Amino acid sequence: MTDRLTLAVVTAGLSEDSTTTRLGEAIAKAASGVVEHTGQHVDIKVIQLRDLAHGLTDMMITHVASPAVQAAIDTVLNADGLVAASPTYKASYSGLFKQFFDVIDESALENLPTVVAATGGSPRHSLVLDTAMRPLLSYLKALVLPLGIYAASEDWGHADLQRRIDRVGASLGTMLLAGSPGGASGSFNDNDAARPGLRREVKDEFSNVPDFASLLASVGS
Repeated sequence: MTDRLTLAVVTAGLSEDSTTTRLGEAIAKAASGVVEHTGQHVDIKVIQLRDLAHGLTDMMITHVASPAVQAAIDTVLNADGLVAASPTYKASYSGLFKQFFDVIDESALENLPTVVAATGGSPRHSLVLDTAMRPLLSYLKALVLPLGIYAASEDWGHADLQRRIDRVGASLGTMLLAGSPGGASGSFNDNDAARPGLRREVKDEFSNVPDFASLLASVGS
């Protein structure tokens, strides 16, 4: 069993001390507490997408990742678990959140234990977890845990929110422990290529698409 595990937190919070980032970090800390109780160590790596906004936009256009964007992608692809957190915009995740996962291959997160979390101003948007975030991460083949957390503005400062964080963290921590000897967990190396279910790579899905001029010419011929 590996002595160190990595838990990535992808947060689309826009301010330096956003509630979205605080929620994601709290879940990660709760999960690491469960793991470290067994004597293993968890490295929590927080990826703040606000710092990558320009780089992600450039990558969408040029298909070339900046060093910072590539480092963030590599962190997620090599993680043993993921906490994906977004503020709620128009009853869905933010555009910045979607942008990051748009540049990841659809099979890159296969079997990766993942918790979805969201924040918002009103409890009425809590379905964002199931209507938007869960389908997106499931499409990427992530192993999305049944438990997730939505925190409205009024939830902060109440003991119930911490109780829910601890519950979700315990679930994620258990998944990390269960997967640490093999499966989808552990650092990606050459030996992992032969393990079914673990394909952590980014592909250019548009590399074989013909240009528009060629398409027009084929229609006229």
